[in-house]
Amino acid sequence: MMGRPGLIKLTARKRAELEATVARSSAPAGLVRRTRVVLLSADGESGVEIASRLDLTPEAVSRIRRRFRADGIAGLTDRPKTGRTDNKVPVATVEKVVQLAMGPPPPGRSRWTTRLLGKAVGLSSKCISKLLRENGLKPHLVRTYKVSRDPEFAAKVEDVVGLYLDPPTNAVVLSVDEKTSIQALERTQLPLPLRTGRASRHTHDYKRHGVLDLFAALEVATGKVTHTLSESHTAADFLAFMKKVERQYPGRELHVILDNSSTHRTPDVQAWLAEHPLIRFHYTPTSASWLNQVEGFFGILGKQSLSATNFPSKKALREHVAAYMRGWNRNPTPFAWTKPADAIIKSRKRMLDRISAAVH
Repeated sequence: MMGRPGLIKLTARKRAELEATVARSSAPAGLVRRTRVVLLSADGESGVEIASRLDLTPEAVSRIRRRFRADGIAGLTDRPKTGRTDNKVPVATVEKVVQLAMGPPPPGRSRWTTRLLGKAVGLSSKCISKLLRENGLKPHLVRTYKVSRDPEFAAKVEDVVGLYLDPPTNAVVLSVDEKTSIQALERTQLPLPLRTGRASRHTHDYKRHGVLDLFAALEVATGKVTHTLSESHTAADFLAFMKKVERQYPGRELHVILDNSSTHRTPDVQAWLAEHPLIRFHYTPTSASWLNQVEGFFGILGKQSLSATNFPSKKALREHVAAYMRGWNRNPTPFAWTKPADAIIKSRKRMLDRISAAVH
């Protein structure tokens, strides 16, 4: 590979590798430049000519050639930058930052900030931010959680998830719930529409025109939704809705998944169930509304239909929701439940163990 000073000889294989590096659009610019030095040298160009063509000094061309002669193609890759190493944060300090960030904040504070952590350990806010990123810690973010304390949690989860994953033959499984207090809000000024380079805009203040309650029954197998909008959500309203649902599925065996609201267990509701043996209620555990699939539909409804929409009256709200439901039911989308019951039960147990061992 060596000959007279500056001359580099390449095998066909090495030349192909180097040319592929130059052609690769994602290759670092420095690596491409050093690779071109080697290729031009192999073509017989002098160091001065190469330096002029690539905007390098002749000394830089010589260094690149020496790196290639010594280490081959690997010698052309970027090398670690030289510089001070005495500013590296000691391991003990990193551990202290991590323990502080995961512990309670100072009195009067709701959370740690990078400046507070920096003052506590004698580091800059920027350095603390880097350490937190490296250790996957985000003290500025807070998420909520709720663990069910229902003593029948396991049995109820197995019952509901069983309906999702292995529904009874020739029966209809329905996920039922209420979305309460949907507000008919009208912005005090007309919204400004979407424009190129600018988001749509609306005012923050509004007029209230009242609220409506939405009852919905999601057919788990098909995604089809039966709904009713009501002025209230009493037990009588719920029973009236269930009678409507029954009329939608005449003579069918119905398995209805719903939460533990008191309106679902009144004597009138229980008497109606006794008169309709083909209809059976399956209750989710307390504090586990996420187990009810219709909650996912309510989330989609809120984002796609109700968010940032003007409603000058409750009538307008009714018509808007009805239009959305018609469109949904023309092409309904079922939700595919994938998590087995035993995984949910084990996850809850782990969370309860964490709560009992948490330091406050």
